[in-house]
Amino acid sequence: MKTTVRFVFLLLFGLTGATVLLQAQKAGNPVFPGWYADPEGIVFDGRYWIYPTYSAPYEKQVFMDAFSSPDLVNWAKHERIIDTSRVKWAEKALWAPAIVHKDGKYFLFFAANDIQSDESPGGIGIGVSDKPEGPFKDYLGKPLLDKFHNGAQPIDQFVFRDTDGQYYMIYGGWRHCNITRLKDDFSGFLPFDDGSVFKEITPDGYVEGSVMFIRNGKYYFMWSEGGWTGPDYRVAYAIADSPLGPFERIGTILEQDGRIANGAGHNSVINIPGTDEWYMVYHRRPLSEKDGNARMTCIDKMVFDDDGKILPVVMTNEGVDARPLMKTK
Repeated sequence: MKTTVRFVFLLLFGLTGATVLLQAQKAGNPVFPGWYADPEGIVFDGRYWIYPTYSAPYEKQVFMDAFSSPDLVNWAKHERIIDTSRVKWAEKALWAPAIVHKDGKYFLFFAANDIQSDESPGGIGIGVSDKPEGPFKDYLGKPLLDKFHNGAQPIDQFVFRDTDGQYYMIYGGWRHCNITRLKDDFSGFLPFDDGSVFKEITPDGYVEGSVMFIRNGKYYFMWSEGGWTGPDYRVAYAIADSPLGPFERIGTILEQDGRIANGAGHNSVINIPGTDEWYMVYHRRPLSEKDGNARMTCIDKMVFDDDGKILPVVMTNEGVDARPLMKTK
């Protein structure tokens, strides 16, 4: 049965910049209107948040919006949480956000300028704010990382907190993936015990779009394969006993569906706090669209089998049911 989605304009929950709320009992895919890609899904204090790339030609990709929801269904839009006017070294191609909440601050990691060499200005930067909806200002006044290591383009960063409190940044394009230890204040990197700073953990098939999480003591690593502008974009994964791997490809868990959409990839994962409920947040391209930038953000359930393997994610048009959260305060 087709779900009717009503659009209303409200300011809710005391959040600044919230301009659009979608009201429905089932989310529907996409979960909010507009071309958005590379979504970072996360939970902050009883609300779901999605931080996506504004999907447009690089010269127009100069800002980011965010979206928040109490239940995965009703989404409020927070406009221009960061843009190139507040990050002076960034000129274009602002994309693939990752965010963490630490010491009362929200740190928004992003890639900018799509650099092609060590001589090109740009790379991975950080914005900081007192609120999850921003506005975010440039934290370092320069890129956190602006060089190539082990052949990895400095893009598509994911920031992962291990059980011992250590933060790692996992990143890379051009079919190479690195992991590095972040300093406690996110101002730079810490060497590993062997003295290296950037360790390559590239699994077979890796192209870009790193994601890592822990479930039942195991480290799950996801990545995107194929070309982001094509129909064969997809997500694969591996499991290891350490964030350093080794990661051996297990299989594909998200790919095009000729009945629904193609170009499905660059995902993130939301785990309902205190439960074993999981959702994949990802982008895909409508079957009617040929433009590489015509990408939309969607959410579908992610399920594990008895052995801890991830079952293939089934793309839907209906999306997920409402799932309210409890505030932690």
